[in-house]
Amino acid sequence: MTTTPAVTGPSRDLRVTLPRVLRMEWIKFWSLRSTIYTLAITALLTIGVGSLVSGVIGTGDGGPGQDDFSDPASMSLGGVMLAALATAALGVLTSTSEYASGMIRATLAAVPARLPVLWAKVIVFAAVSFVLMLATSLVAFLAGQAILSSRGFTSVTLADPGVFRAVVGAAVYLTGAGLIGLAVGALLRNTAGAVTTVVGALFVLPVLIQLLPASWDDSIFPYLPSNAAGSFMAVEAASPSLSAWPGLAVFTGYIAVLLAGAAVLLKRRDA
Repeated sequence: MTTTPAVTGPSRDLRVTLPRVLRMEWIKFWSLRSTIYTLAITALLTIGVGSLVSGVIGTGDGGPGQDDFSDPASMSLGGVMLAALATAALGVLTSTSEYASGMIRATLAAVPARLPVLWAKVIVFAAVSFVLMLATSLVAFLAGQAILSSRGFTSVTLADPGVFRAVVGAAVYLTGAGLIGLAVGALLRNTAGAVTTVVGALFVLPVLIQLLPASWDDSIFPYLPSNAAGSFMAVEAASPSLSAWPGLAVFTGYIAVLLAGAAVLLKRRDA
């Protein structure tokens, strides 16, 4: 009688490695129905609203050749703040969909160390989002500037000071809003609660802060996540906003703190 020898070598290598976890998260990311739809909505809002703003700006006190705005680049990127709602929601779903379906148990059983799952989600989401949002922001900018130029208003190019940074900053903000959503989703494990929290922090809180006395407003307003990111998108900093690079540092700090909290709870809590 003969026996089949045990298979050894690479074909039996079942180790959990980051590339394998990345591949798993890549498949899961694109298997979400919401991924394509949300990315498409984000692109539509960024380009569509930016073009709309560029098409109607200047119809008040100014006229052709008489600008009533100081930052043409911001006109083209006027849809970014609204589009960030979509990327933030997609980030939330990237985290919470597995908890809703119960798939998270199988995921953590396959990756007992747990943290590679979170880092893989972050890497996949950030890479896909940044590449697509950079392309979207560039299209929105070019379309908006073409519209402004055709209407006789001042337009700018990517070579003008601060403009290229503003376009890249739009992609950074859209990606960062999604990462904040991903982190909050991992912290709360509930889609509705996480979406509400992110929308409140990014979009409602800045409005409420403006109701405070002016001295408080000036001290708090520039450091809110959306305002800090907005300063990196602005060609010229406006008072009381932070300047570009400190604004980016503050925005990145929010993301880092939230992801660190998500990592700690992922290790400590049951699935």
